[in-house]
Amino acid sequence: MNKILQHKYWWIAILLLFPAITYVSSLFRYRIDLTAEKRFSLTQPTKELLHNLDSTIDIQVFLTGDLPADYKKLSIATQDLLNEFRDLSNNRIQVHYENPGEGLDDTSKAYLYDSLSSLGVVFDQTQDVSSANDKATKQLIIPSALVTYGNRKPFAIDLRSSRKVYKNFNVVNDIPQEDKEATLNAAEALLEFKFANAVDKLTRKYVPVVVYTIGNGEPLPLRDPRVNDIGKSLENEYRLGIFDLKQGYPDPQQIDALLIVKPTQPFTDEDKLKIDQYVMHGGKVVWCIDKLYAELDSLMRSQSDFVAFDRNLNVDDILFKYGVRINGDLLQDLNCAKIPIVVGQNPDGSPQMQRFPWPYYPFVSTTNNNPISKNLDRVLPIFPSSIDTVSAPGIQKTILLASDTNSRRLSSPAIVSLNSIKDDAEFQSFNKSYIPVAVLLEGNFTSLYANRLTKDIQDSVTRALGKPFARASEKPTKQIVMSDADIVTNTVSQSTGPLSMGEIPFENYRFANREFFLNCIDYLVSNNGIFQARNKDFTLRLLDKKKTEDQRSMWQLINIAVPIVVILLFGALYQWRRKQKFSV
Repeated sequence: MNKILQHKYWWIAILLLFPAITYVSSLFRYRIDLTAEKRFSLTQPTKELLHNLDSTIDIQVFLTGDLPADYKKLSIATQDLLNEFRDLSNNRIQVHYENPGEGLDDTSKAYLYDSLSSLGVVFDQTQDVSSANDKATKQLIIPSALVTYGNRKPFAIDLRSSRKVYKNFNVVNDIPQEDKEATLNAAEALLEFKFANAVDKLTRKYVPVVVYTIGNGEPLPLRDPRVNDIGKSLENEYRLGIFDLKQGYPDPQQIDALLIVKPTQPFTDEDKLKIDQYVMHGGKVVWCIDKLYAELDSLMRSQSDFVAFDRNLNVDDILFKYGVRINGDLLQDLNCAKIPIVVGQNPDGSPQMQRFPWPYYPFVSTTNNNPISKNLDRVLPIFPSSIDTVSAPGIQKTILLASDTNSRRLSSPAIVSLNSIKDDAEFQSFNKSYIPVAVLLEGNFTSLYANRLTKDIQDSVTRALGKPFARASEKPTKQIVMSDADIVTNTVSQSTGPLSMGEIPFENYRFANREFFLNCIDYLVSNNGIFQARNKDFTLRLLDKKKTEDQRSMWQLINIAVPIVVILLFGALYQWRRKQKFSV
């Protein structure tokens, strides 16, 4: 190096060396993630997905421009993530940032917004109150992205969190207050999963088949408004089929997942045998079962108490064999939704409504890190029962949804009353915690009919199924059991028709029922590991607001005055040393 600097043309060598080093360094990309939760590292399945892309994918991000501080932070996190997506995909991910409707007149802009909304793009209205003039300014935010691939329908992504985080509160007396900083942090944690999931859904070569079973009094998708959202949600992401259990045996080679929703008529042994053999040959099942008859319509029509009774669906034995038991009870929790109840009349004669907490509508969520319900908002069941896990060799059981810490069970026959909590003694009975309402079962299942069928019946099953009768599952498979079918059904409003899954009248809020349901289906039929990204959990490290306010002057002094003093001292010391060195 010294020889180069001593040469008279050393500066030419430096000029040539600098661009050479810059070019070589551009060929290598490496960074070290020093965060404890690996905030800036992608999961291995996401990396493999991006490396294997063979066509260009366009991503339009609408969260751009002059944004409030919280949305600005989310926008920067989105940009950083997509930059890494672009690099890992060898520039096959093309990202564009745009403010839709900019420069258009109001009419054209309204048409554009309607078309974007029909694709699933979400809009948010924010209000900023200026402290200087006390004026409120409203701003329309579009916290969405649109992922496009070939001629397939664009995939819309809601960049906001699908889980609202609340500050600690007393479930009896306090109104829940959202922790906006924690909710925003949860949104950033889910960005990788949302974009990776969109890319995977658009580029997959095989679209799984999900079959909705009928034959035991189940509501029919796309006809019965109670399952309107199920039909639409499944049609958007899977091939949806209808299978009458009375007509034949479901084939696991053609059906990736079997869906049983809200049966009202008893299952025969033949029905259960068909499901059992489907599972034994590798099939996957989602059970959404209402064990007790308990409907809010019955209570509202009579305006008096009614008794919730067992539907006698005759599935207890098969579920017990697989590892769970749906109990004949109703689960209540003090952390619950509210329902409107008539409390009088207005002066014009119209009914006067008031919303009261309804413990039969408990908020449920996950109590562990399973990828199905991790980072989800609360799910809203309607008259759920409790679930017990029972011994089943070779079966791993995971609680997907459970109640909060102020729960109780009402054994059947349970009396459902509008005044469900009458005194302090009733409050004190809510002393149970984390009662399961949804369970994931994984492993090698044993057939309920392993030692119960004669040789002739086994031969008839073989002929009908086209495969030998199986006493145990041939390979590990999965099932999900929910003790309330209304987790996946939707309420029907008399004025507006079918509501979204997880939405009830007058609540003005949509819970995460649809997200939970689709995650369940995706977990059963997908093997790509993208779900690992759902387990990301960014730790929120905030300053102590009280301490920062109390010590505000001190830290302002340290950050502003101290650097100036240090520079002045350094300058004075330098001048003093200079005088000492060069003075005669």
